[in-house]
Amino acid sequence: MLDRTKDIATSAQAWLDEFERTLGMPDPAAFDRLFLSDSFWRDVLALSWNLQTLAGRDTIAQELTTLALRAAPANFKIAPNRAAPRWVTRAGINIIEAIFSFETAIGRGSGILRLVPDAADGDRLKAWTLLTALDELKGFEEQLGTSRPRGQAYSRDFRGPNWLDLRNASRDYSDRDPAVLVVGGGQAGLAIAARLKQLQVDTLIVDREARIGDNWRKRYHALTLHNQVQVNHMPYMPFPPSWPTYIPKDKLANWFEAYVDAMELNFWTGTEFEGGAFDEATRRWTVTLRRADGSQRTMHPRHVVMGTGVSGIANVPDIPTLNNFKGTLLHSSRYEDGENWTGKRAIVIGTGNSGHDIAQDLYSSGAGVTLVQRSPTLVTNIEPSAQLAYATYNEGTLEDNDLIATSMPTPRAKKTHVMLTEQSKEFDKELLDGLRNVGFKLDFGEAGTGWQFKYLTRGGGYYFNVGCSNLIVEGAIKLRQFDHIESFAADGARMKDGTIVPADLIVLSTGYKPQEYLVRKLFGDAVADRVGPVWGFGDGFELRNMYARTKQPGLWFIAGSLAQCRINSKYLALQIKAIEEGILGVRRARPEPFVETVSHHDGE
Repeated sequence: MLDRTKDIATSAQAWLDEFERTLGMPDPAAFDRLFLSDSFWRDVLALSWNLQTLAGRDTIAQELTTLALRAAPANFKIAPNRAAPRWVTRAGINIIEAIFSFETAIGRGSGILRLVPDAADGDRLKAWTLLTALDELKGFEEQLGTSRPRGQAYSRDFRGPNWLDLRNASRDYSDRDPAVLVVGGGQAGLAIAARLKQLQVDTLIVDREARIGDNWRKRYHALTLHNQVQVNHMPYMPFPPSWPTYIPKDKLANWFEAYVDAMELNFWTGTEFEGGAFDEATRRWTVTLRRADGSQRTMHPRHVVMGTGVSGIANVPDIPTLNNFKGTLLHSSRYEDGENWTGKRAIVIGTGNSGHDIAQDLYSSGAGVTLVQRSPTLVTNIEPSAQLAYATYNEGTLEDNDLIATSMPTPRAKKTHVMLTEQSKEFDKELLDGLRNVGFKLDFGEAGTGWQFKYLTRGGGYYFNVGCSNLIVEGAIKLRQFDHIESFAADGARMKDGTIVPADLIVLSTGYKPQEYLVRKLFGDAVADRVGPVWGFGDGFELRNMYARTKQPGLWFIAGSLAQCRINSKYLALQIKAIEEGILGVRRARPEPFVETVSHHDGE
């Protein structure tokens, strides 16, 4: 029996030792000594080659008994040079948390073990949650630090091509096709391309904008990131320590440009991805790209990664009578600056982050603004409330914090966010009461899970208050409810009480369509139907079709915040590399290949 009075590192290592011995046993009942009955295990590629979360000791034991025979996990050790095992509180529970390392037949991994005493078994320490995550493939380690490339190919051959010659040839693709085509050059596209570059997988990013970073640079004038700089680093290349806590959009856009150059990423600007078709026989795509000069290029990559964001097509709802309006009508994706609307009147429809920020920008530029609410919205002050979810990033290393973020299974994370939401409601009580008093409709997410799960399930529906809510409470920005509008007229909105809300400008801050709409447009009905919904949880604990294999071979998706893209690009890149090397599935012959068995969790 594990003794809680022992040094916690000794206790955690004892659990890992027993876990390793138990993995070799054919009897799932042996896991009763190790896991709580309501425990969770999240595996990120290490044993299952899936991103999957299993709930309940019996389910975990059955899966581990099967997978351990194939993956041969071993050498479970408390990880040196990582945060030491410690008592912490997660989801309101006081637990021992330990970071460990291990290896499998084909790779090396890291994990997080969380132990609590089981009162039903004499306070024996048992797993509350367990993470096993793949870090690298044996024989295909990233060339970093002391393993970095030496550059001898161009530093010693004075008659050969120099570094610039090689870079120009690499990004030109005049004599080859890339193995991977990444569509979209925002944080998602840059992160996955940088990871693949380190794994020596030939990758090209294409983006329709004229300049790298324009997907941030062209957003509305006042935009800054709503979470803090320490959370948002890009892979391999952290922001300078002198950077501001909240990064302005243009500063981030310029950093993207520098990042592409420093990381030697192949990037084609001014290039529209017009669609593609997959050949089952050759296992390649035929894709069409339209360049800035109007010319077309056909390519045949083995993989297409959609890095176009959580959603890519503006949602312009069919609002009856809106076509009566004779002023300027814009979707929020086309809004740039309020300066042209000084002294004019504006209606902003939609109360998410963009709607509030645009309303505040217009007000600050001297426009008269009415914000129209269509549905209840979560509001939280940007400090401290909106930052509570990132508290772990204020201490420890980025590597440890990313692993902690990866480790928390969705049900445990929901409980955490319910607690954070209640805490933020107390912090923000005065503001929230003021909003209710002026008729603003509030909600706090499904089952009170807060803004984070609103983002993960629908990509929006919340506002981080940087001042607009205060202007609404004060009456400086007027508030109307959408269901109080009778119709639209040439000069604005006619309310059901007979009054007119005048407008020279109407901005539809109505969000974006789910990414499956873009899949259908670019790849056709058959592929869209095969892949299914993208983003959100469905019936499972993992985001649907994100960062993992889909039912359409060779089609991948990456999206989310800078942190999500940094963390999950690693796992997406490892899957693509494994396919390229014949480790996962069959493409190239390899001695003693790892034979993949797709579990029932595939595509979750």
